[in-house]
Amino acid sequence: MDSVTGYAPDALLVALVLAGVWLLVTVVRYVRADKGTRVSMRQALRVRWGWVRLARMAGLTVTDKTPSLLAQITAQKDGAAPAPRVLTPKIKVKPDPYGVIVRARTLPQVGLEEYQKAARFLADAWRCTRVSVLPDGPGRVVIRGVRSDPLTTPTRHRPTGLPLTDLTRWELGVDEYAATVCVSLANVPGVTVAGVPGAGKTSGVNKFVCDFAPSAAVQIATADGKVSRAAEGDYADLVKRMFAFCGDDLDEANALFKRLVELHKRRSATIRDVLGVKNLWHVGPSPEWPLTVLIIDEAHTYFREYKGSDPTSKHLAALTAENARLVEDLVKKGRSVGILVILISQKTTGDAIPTFIRDVCPIGLSFAQKTVEAAVAALGDDIRNWPDASPVTLQDPAYVGVAVMAMQGRPGYTRIRTPYVSDADAARIAEATSHLTADPAFLLDALLDTAGRTAPDETPVPLTK
Repeated sequence: MDSVTGYAPDALLVALVLAGVWLLVTVVRYVRADKGTRVSMRQALRVRWGWVRLARMAGLTVTDKTPSLLAQITAQKDGAAPAPRVLTPKIKVKPDPYGVIVRARTLPQVGLEEYQKAARFLADAWRCTRVSVLPDGPGRVVIRGVRSDPLTTPTRHRPTGLPLTDLTRWELGVDEYAATVCVSLANVPGVTVAGVPGAGKTSGVNKFVCDFAPSAAVQIATADGKVSRAAEGDYADLVKRMFAFCGDDLDEANALFKRLVELHKRRSATIRDVLGVKNLWHVGPSPEWPLTVLIIDEAHTYFREYKGSDPTSKHLAALTAENARLVEDLVKKGRSVGILVILISQKTTGDAIPTFIRDVCPIGLSFAQKTVEAAVAALGDDIRNWPDASPVTLQDPAYVGVAVMAMQGRPGYTRIRTPYVSDADAARIAEATSHLTADPAFLLDALLDTAGRTAPDETPVPLTK
């Protein structure tokens, strides 16, 4: 006993040193954190300290009448029975700029459903705007409490200029619980983006271009119906990273669409011989066979119906009808050979984007809309059943940059805060990655020459910007 007592001062010293190190690390983290995270760190401390009491009041505990092993050993035969134990789920709390993330254990009779029923009590106790509860694996739940609304908090994105490790992953932004929202581009033929002017459509697509531009396995072409020349529009800073660009001239747009349809045909005829697969996404894009993205901004410019018997009207009507046919061909057949079409319009009603194109695109985003009909056209009729998530509710200036979409695996619709990318950052990325720009048709020719094969179709003329 004396020898054990002799180690007590040393053990106490070690404990004090460890406590001091932990306290120092905590203080350093607190000082280096931003203002929002500091508030969340204090909030996390209150959550930990008050959890046992709050769990009892919210009905998240269970009474265990079976004595513990120690109680059974020490119990006397003629003594009183051990008192029942009240079990409280164990939690781990992590702060971030928006609030806290609490990971908790489940107990018998205290599972996911009980946590979800108690969410509104937890929100009040933790002073959160909203609280969500989702499963986190067998026997665990994750409770997300946000103190400030991520949807009304503008965010900025500064592109790193580094190539993405996963070209199938498109990071859109954060949802109303500040969780990162990503969609998979694998086997996706088309994306529609809708919203009133100034709602954030082009800014969201700019982020897409800036994130994917550093990869040589992605090549981008753009048709912008708002302008006549690239220097006049939203893509002036990004055009250096585009292998082709056209404005509102219908003849130029028609030529671009034809060239991409021709690329699709040549890829379809050679993909099995060159890549050894029928679907590009079985092996993924590469610099030799890149994912080819066609961005069509103000898409209604190229598809609208012209009426009139004069020669000009007839010519324009013929062009828009052919444009619709060509883009339909790309959307319906380009998926397996690595062609993605992103269509942007204020409204994605049938008169703006033909339904035989719009309804084939599996991903649809809608920024603010003025009418329910426009929201239904962009997101489907089911949006009527989710009025709180409707883009009609996003007309307040605080929601500029917020979009709505249906997420696979989630019920209803998800609201997403897309970050803003400055013009200076867009220009920086385009300048730094301009050397990666290449015409996919030329790349296919080079790949076929290397493989000792020739394409069955004519070699196309180079695309011009």
